[in-house]
Amino acid sequence: MPLSEATMNMVTERGAAEIIDIVEFRRLLQEGKPLRLKMGFDPSSRDIHLGHVVGLRKLRQLQDLGHKVVLIVGDWTAQIGDPSGQSVTRPVLTHESVIANAATYMKQFFKVVDQAKTEVVWQSEWYGNFTLTDVVKLTGGFTVAQMLARDDFRKRFDQNRPIAITELLYPLLQAYDSVMVEADVEFGGTDQKFNLLVGRALQSMMGQRPQQCFLMPILVGTDGTQKMSKSLGNFVAVEDLPDSMYGKIMSLPDNLIVDYFEVLTDVSEEEFMEIRSALDEQSVNPMDLKKHLLLCKI
Repeated sequence: MPLSEATMNMVTERGAAEIIDIVEFRRLLQEGKPLRLKMGFDPSSRDIHLGHVVGLRKLRQLQDLGHKVVLIVGDWTAQIGDPSGQSVTRPVLTHESVIANAATYMKQFFKVVDQAKTEVVWQSEWYGNFTLTDVVKLTGGFTVAQMLARDDFRKRFDQNRPIAITELLYPLLQAYDSVMVEADVEFGGTDQKFNLLVGRALQSMMGQRPQQCFLMPILVGTDGTQKMSKSLGNFVAVEDLPDSMYGKIMSLPDNLIVDYFEVLTDVSEEEFMEIRSALDEQSVNPMDLKKHLLLCKI
C-alpha cells in the first residue's frame, strides 16, 4: 500500500538533514519493496547517547514500515581509527576491547531498534581474509584528490598537519561494507556525508544500484554548543539513571528544546508546532517542556 503524504513527510523530513537522492528514495519507499538499511558502528566505546538515538529512531521508524536494518559491527576498522571530522586520530583498540564494547553497544542498540527485524554482520567476515591484492584493487578506482575533498582531511592538509594512510583508506573500507551487504540506504550523521557518498560511488563501480544516503542532524549536547560526545562530557546516555537523566535534561539550554522534541520524540506535527509557537511567544515555562520531553521516553 502506498505511503500517505503525512507518513512520507514524517520519514523524509522530520529528523532528516539531507537525503541523497531524495526523489529516488521517496520512489523506493512508495514502491513498497523491503529496503536494506545499513547502519555501521565502530565499537570504540560502550555507551550509546541521545546523539546516536536520532539515527536509531529513524531505523525503527522504517522497520515499522517493513524494511530491514543491517547492522555492521566494525570490529575490523575499530582497530584502525577514524577522525570522523575530528582533528586527531582515535586510539587503536585491542580485539578483546572491541568485542566487549560491541556486546554492550548492541544491548543498548536494541532498546530502540527491533532486534527481530535486524541482521547483524561483522566486518571481519570479509576483511579477515583481505589480501594486499584486494587492497590495491579497492584503492584503484579513487584518487588522492578525491580523498582530500573530505573537509577534515583538506583542513589538515592545508595546515600541513599529518594524515595517516590508514585514515585515507577508511572511507574506502566503509564503502566496501555497503557493497558486501548490498545496502539500499546507508545512515549517518552529516559529518559522515563524504564516506556515505564514497559507498554510493563504489557500488556503482561494482555494478550495484547506488545506495541512498540518509544524513541525520548532529545533536548538540547539554553544553548547548558542541556535538553530543562522551569525551566532552555533554552527553545523555541511554542507560543513565533516572535522576542523572533528569538533571541533564533540566540543564539543557532552552534554545535546544525544539530540536530535541523534533528528533527524539514521536509527538505529532501539530503538537510539535504548538511547542515551537509557545516557546517563541514565551507563553510556556521551558522547564515544563523539559519535563514533558522526559515523559516522551526519549
